[in-house]
Amino acid sequence: EYDVIRFDELTHFTEYMYTYMISRCRGANGYPKSIKSSTNPGGVGHVWVKERFIDIGKYGEIHECRLETGEKTTRLLIPSFVTDNKFLMESDPDYVKRLDALPEKERKALKDGNWDIFDGQYFKDFDRSVHVIEPFMIPDNWDRYRTLDYGLDMLACYWIAIDGHGNEYVYKELYENDLIISEAAKRILEMDGEDKIRTTYAPPDLWNRRNDTGKSAAEIFRENGVFLTKSSNNRVVGWYAVQEHLKIIETKDEQTGETKRTSKLRIFDTCKNLLRTLPVIQRDEKNPNDVAKEPHELTHAPDAIRGFCIERTKATRIMTEDE
Repeated sequence: EYDVIRFDELTHFTEYMYTYMISRCRGANGYPKSIKSSTNPGGVGHVWVKERFIDIGKYGEIHECRLETGEKTTRLLIPSFVTDNKFLMESDPDYVKRLDALPEKERKALKDGNWDIFDGQYFKDFDRSVHVIEPFMIPDNWDRYRTLDYGLDMLACYWIAIDGHGNEYVYKELYENDLIISEAAKRILEMDGEDKIRTTYAPPDLWNRRNDTGKSAAEIFRENGVFLTKSSNNRVVGWYAVQEHLKIIETKDEQTGETKRTSKLRIFDTCKNLLRTLPVIQRDEKNPNDVAKEPHELTHAPDAIRGFCIERTKATRIMTEDE
């Protein structure tokens, strides 16, 4: 038994190794029990470490979580960069230059601490500093859309607003499983609040008639107050569309002259499951232009966003005082 456990380079361990060692952190004495780890992105444990510590919420804040046993615990992520090590910077300032000489993927991981870069990643341009933003009040005159992917295994529904310049903001997330269609429709309408939705995009398979009722899922959604619009099911073209919406654009501030990086599509940091899954989906080994369909749990949220991106290109038309 251990009072304190420390892991160095945590991503070099499997999740089983880590969770088993948690069970050894115990004792009848009064010494506080704790587990701390340090690591860089990459390695065999990259995905589980990212999900367990990186995707739980804002950095530097204590988050309440539950262990596999159901026991409550807390987790805290403290980002650290090479420039934070003042002793190294004073004794070996050229170390940063050696990191800059690495290939892009390794440089972003080791120098920038970017957890969204790894081999086989489909959306390599995804950058949290660009694509993830803090929530703000959506103006009433912006067009609002819903886009969803539905199955009993998961309902993934997203609310997206578009401003007058064509910028898109994913501002609300509904991610729940084991909902029959009537229950899914009820939850969607509850999440709407005062939102006035122009269109709700859904995949074509929801228009297939079911043997048990003779009705399609789209019909049952409509009977329960949610009207769907069929989106294209061309997977490759759809993923290309998502890439275009995520493409990083560099602009210059007219007043300061500083270069700013932005993109057409940005995501509120409250949409945790989209932010958890979108960066980690991988290319299909048999068709690198498509996204891998396994593990299936990772595909629900990205599939919903794909339905929106393949259909939407227009900005909100903002009425002027003269109109």
